[in-house]
Amino acid sequence: MISDLEAQFGRIDIYLFDQLLRGRIAPGMRVLDAGCGGGRNLVYLLRAGYEVLAADPDERAIESVRRMAAALAPRLPAENFRAEPVEAMSFPDACAHVVLTNAVLHFADGDAHFDAMLRGTWRVLAPGGLFFCRLASLIGMEGLARRIAGRRFALPDGSERYLVDEAMLLALTHDLGATLLDPLKTTVVQNQRSMTTWVLRKAVAKMTT
Repeated sequence: MISDLEAQFGRIDIYLFDQLLRGRIAPGMRVLDAGCGGGRNLVYLLRAGYEVLAADPDERAIESVRRMAAALAPRLPAENFRAEPVEAMSFPDACAHVVLTNAVLHFADGDAHFDAMLRGTWRVLAPGGLFFCRLASLIGMEGLARRIAGRRFALPDGSERYLVDEAMLLALTHDLGATLLDPLKTTVVQNQRSMTTWVLRKAVAKMTT
């Protein structure tokens, strides 16, 4: 039996829930979930009347999200939910106030793919917008992850992931011209894997005279 909380919020990521509690994601904002999967982070947003956009390369996942949206937010058009990879989304530039990418970027097959995925999600974020990312990392797993090639590692939990670290995320924050809104927060599952939360504010272009 689905609990009242799960019916209202779905299986929302707890760190994304924290952003909602702090008012950083507020009604009236357009939210784009890049790599949405089955839409576990979208239940509350759809119920609360947010304008939601989403993309995922899995057509079955997108069909599931469309059905969920039709039930929870029937005013939203089906074309808001698109079966396409995050590095090649067809949404226009700067179209969203908030971009979510949750447990997505660590599926990159190498540096070029990771960069394409990151830039593809960053492109659709409006100036001043919030970028919320959770991804697997080496933080807390040093010495436990076995390097396969480049930043691809085998983890003790049996998975293979593209793993970032603190220095890389801070360098990318600088390269994107972004502001780190929270310190990097990493959850370590004992001797198995770790997930880091990376939350950025996109810079607003300065006015020229």
